[in-house]
Amino acid sequence: MIFRATATASGTDPRGRQAPPFRARRWLGRALMAAAMVLAANAAWLPAKAALAQQLLQSSWRSAQADGRAHRPWPWADTHAVAKLVQRRLGVSQVVLAGDSGRPLAFGPGWAESSAAPASVSGTTIISGHRDTHFAWLRDLQRGDAVTLETAQGPREFHVAWMQVVDSRLHRIATGHDGAQLVLVTCWPFDAIAPRGPMRYVVTLSPR
Repeated sequence: MIFRATATASGTDPRGRQAPPFRARRWLGRALMAAAMVLAANAAWLPAKAALAQQLLQSSWRSAQADGRAHRPWPWADTHAVAKLVQRRLGVSQVVLAGDSGRPLAFGPGWAESSAAPASVSGTTIISGHRDTHFAWLRDLQRGDAVTLETAQGPREFHVAWMQVVDSRLHRIATGHDGAQLVLVTCWPFDAIAPRGPMRYVVTLSPR
């Protein structure tokens, strides 16, 4: 009797088999551990993918500079490099892709094709990027900072004129401008947990 009471208290039946409640807790623990590993791997994959993509994009951008033609960074890509952003104080060097939909933005900053082309001498060029990868550096920009926009026609230096937070449901960036103007856009706040919020952090730069 003493043996049987001790065995049952430890979570086994008299024949040494594990009791159902303990078995269920074991499998629940394994399931939670597996879910945590999947989430951690996904979180680590996004920055890794962004970094690898930039290496391939840098190569395609050098090819575009050499011959002035559009070069896809990988065979199945539906976008191409159109410019390059450089901010020396923050160590930024990023290739800009054509298009600002979800697919190009997964690999780098994207140029809004409805805005002025990066090499335009007038109009507003709008470039967007994700706040947690390619455009995380926008939070460290200061008024007066220089940002170089390289195109096939050569580099052009812009300086930060102002920064503002706007509601994308109410605010639209005007693309008509007498001179050249560069606008960098990302989601805000930078440390937000929920994705796809309506608020935007907008950095407006003027040519020197």
